[in-house]
This record gives sequence, C-alpha cells and structure tokens, in this order.
Amino acid sequence: MKLKRRKRKSGFITTYIIAGGFLLLIILGTLLLRLPFSSADGAGVSWADALFTATTSVCVTGLVTLPTFSAWSYFGQAVILALIQLGGLGLISFTILFLQVLGKKIGLRESRLIQDAYNLDSSNKIGLLVKKIFKGTFLIEGIGALLYCFVFVPEYGISGVWKSVFNAVSAFCNAGMDILGPSSLIPYQSNLAVNLITIALIVLGGIGFPVWFYAVDRIKKSKENRVSLRKTLISMPLYIKTVLFMTFLLIFAGALLVFIFEFNNAETLGRLSLSDKILASFFQSVTTRTAGFCSISQSGLRPGTVIICCVLMFIGGSPSGTAGGIKTTTFLIIAASMFSAVSGRDSTELFGRKINSETVRKAMSVFSLSFFVLIVSFLLICAFVPGSFESCLYEVVSAIGTVGLSRDLTPQLNLAGKLIIVATMYLGRIGPISLALFFNTKKYTNLIELPEENIPIG
Repeated sequence: MKLKRRKRKSGFITTYIIAGGFLLLIILGTLLLRLPFSSADGAGVSWADALFTATTSVCVTGLVTLPTFSAWSYFGQAVILALIQLGGLGLISFTILFLQVLGKKIGLRESRLIQDAYNLDSSNKIGLLVKKIFKGTFLIEGIGALLYCFVFVPEYGISGVWKSVFNAVSAFCNAGMDILGPSSLIPYQSNLAVNLITIALIVLGGIGFPVWFYAVDRIKKSKENRVSLRKTLISMPLYIKTVLFMTFLLIFAGALLVFIFEFNNAETLGRLSLSDKILASFFQSVTTRTAGFCSISQSGLRPGTVIICCVLMFIGGSPSGTAGGIKTTTFLIIAASMFSAVSGRDSTELFGRKINSETVRKAMSVFSLSFFVLIVSFLLICAFVPGSFESCLYEVVSAIGTVGLSRDLTPQLNLAGKLIIVATMYLGRIGPISLALFFNTKKYTNLIELPEENIPIG
C-alpha cells in the first residue's frame, strides 16, 4: 500500500468565486435591463428577454432575442456595454482595480485569485499586472473606437461616436453585439477598414493577455540587446508558441475552407468580387473564434461550412483572454496526444517538449465535459424548439463557445429554448475556466493505491 498526499490549492475556491461572480453580474444585469427606461419604448421587456440579454452580455456571447440597436435605450445599451466589459475582463480584475483605486493593499488571497483566473505561474506584482491589463485593454479599445469613428461618424453623425465605442468594446471582448442595424456587419462586407479594425480587435482580445506581455517584453529587450528575430522565436516559451501557431493556423485554414465551400454560393460569397470573397472568408474564420459579428448570411451557409464553423466555434480563442471555447491550447494538446498514441510514443510531445500527463488529463476533461454539455443542450433544443438540424446545432455550439452567431434561430426561441441557451452560455463561459482550475485543486487525499488492471480499447 502506498500513501499519496495531495496538497489543497486555492483554485477550488476560485472556481466558486468566478462562477458566483458571473452569476451575480447576470442577476444585477437582469434587474437593470428589466427597468422600463432600459427599453427603447419605455414599456420594459419581459424577464426572459432581460435575463437572456444580461447572460449573453456577461458571457460575451452575442446571441440576442431582441435587436440591440432598436430594443434598448441609450441607458439599456450602456448597461449592456458595461456587462460586456465586466464579463470580458472578469469581475475579479475589476475588484482588485477598485481596491487599488481606494488605496487598499492587495492581499495574498486576491493575488492567488488573479493568478488562478489568468493561469499565471507567479503571484508577484499582481497589482502591476492588473494595471497593465486594464491599460492595454482601454488603449486598444480606444484606438479601435477612434478608427471606427472615421467610418461611422460621417455616416451616422454624432451618434456614430457611441456606435464606435460600443463596437470597439464588443469586438475586443469577443461579444459580437452591435448597434449598427439588423444585419450586423453585412452592409460593411466590402469595407476594408471596418473589417480589418474588427478582425484586429477580435484577435487581440482572444489571443490572451500573457501573449501581450511577452510580446511587449521581447520588443523592449530586442531594442536594448538587439536580439534577432530568429533567436526570439527559438527562445519563445512553449505556451506562446502554441497560442500563436494555433491562432494563425485556425484563421488561415478556416478562411481557406470557407472560401472553397462558399465560393459559388449566391447566398454568401457567390455575388462578391474576388477580393471581397477573400476578405469575407477571413472575417468569417476570425469571427467564429467566439466573436459573433457576421459579414455574410449565416443562414445561407452550406452544410459543410456549418460543420467547419461549428468546429472553429467549439475550439474558440486562447486562455487568459476574452474569448470562449475550449481554447486553442486544449485542442492542440489533445491532437498531440492522439498523434503520440498512434505513433506509439510513451508521452505527449509538442514542439520538441514533453507535456506532462496532468496537463493532458486536464485537456481531455475540459474537452469531454464541454462536449457532453453541447450534446445535452443540443438534444434539449431539438426537443423544445422547432428548427432544422443545422440551425439547432449551430445555435448550441455558438452558445457553448460564447460566439453569438446564429442561423436566425435565436429570435424564434420560446421560453424553454431561451432558458436552455442561457444555461449553455453560462456553462460555456465559466466551464473551461472553472474546470481547468478545479483539476488544479487536488482537494482529495488518496491514502490507498488501487490495483491496476487493463481494459481492451478499440
């Protein structure tokens, strides 16, 4: 008999704090959006629509039962925007920033919360880290809003400023909600500026804050020590390599597949010029990575493209960012594990490095449980909501991946359907984060090692 002692960590508590924080925001947002003056007509909206909108905002999903541009007053839109910002960056980060503004000391507990929430290796200088996150976020969103103004102000007048700010925050937080009109960015599918600004904001928000910090640090050191680009790439940490590799691979592979499958489809790319087809293909590939804006009709996509988009939506963005999904690193670790098993290797290898078994188990768990929630939600939607197979699948994957793309099914949801999608969005947002932290807790102490026995596979 062997004794195994496992140390309990703070991540177990963090999972409840993160889940409770998101739930608290949703409840608060629901109450605010239920107020009569939150709606455009002053009559108020139903509890179901207020709950749905609050959830999709906090979970930065973007699915809407009511058109954001016409159903809500400026106050209602401001509430939605605040919920998007809070949900995108996380309640814990805002709490610590608030404590810093008040001059309060950041304790060990708060430091560990941020460390767990952003998957950091060290809890040193957490206050400085949080400031960097907010400064970087507001700087990028501010630049994005300013660039949008050059397009929206000439078109909408002074209200174009508000539309620019809303779009910039929504894009960076990968929320996908807009107040431009009923067709999202389809009227701007040939506008290079709007497309590139939106793509840049989505990618910067979804790539993860650690990648930002590494890039800024490398730029500073390269200027000071004149380090070559080749040496920088060689010395790049495995996590950064994984995120960058998967980000560019999924963007370009997704764009190529969308371009091929939709090239002659009159409902999507078929009527566009070649350059606009390429632009729309890249936008579709990027937005399916949990952003939710669209520049082509989603209901007009061919079945093959629907499957491609579902895969991209399920994978999502990268850890420690504003995007959802199971995350790029999770997918790559699972793929590497499968390749290692098929090739007869004893361990999972990636870019010349060995991945420890605990990380592989965590990736498998996140994938399996997310897929389980997807299947259950899909079956429930099929049971309670009339709709085609593709539309129901697209809706559920979009919800669990916190994407926000829909094949026009969301406005048709009945009460049961709304509640199912609300639960799916919530689990999709907190699930991968909480599961990753939960499997780090090691809260159980195993005193007995059980006998080992094999079961045939395949």
